[in-house]
Amino acid sequence: MTSITYLLKGLLEMPEENIEFKMLEVKLIGSDTVVFRLEDGAMVKIKVDINRAGVALNFKNPDGSPHYNINAGLNVSVIPKEKKFYMLKSQLPVTPTPPKESTMKPV
Repeated sequence: MTSITYLLKGLLEMPEENIEFKMLEVKLIGSDTVVFRLEDGAMVKIKVDINRAGVALNFKNPDGSPHYNINAGLNVSVIPKEKKFYMLKSQLPVTPTPPKESTMKPV
């Protein structure tokens, strides 16, 4: 093995440093949904949610500012201009039918 191979092997075997984060509470300001209208009349709704936010306790950015870790989720819905959709009949929930009233009267 060459000395470069030994060096690379040693770098790969070094344990990676853990960065500790303090979890931050998230408060929504304004709306979490943005709506766009496309030229064909369809609407696109995009809902944004912050799943987790944290600030590093033992690590800073190179400029000295805090390092944040943000995990965001997006939900995209497209609503066609006609506002119609289709389902197979077999996918509809089965609703129980009410019992028929008896035509017999007690004696």
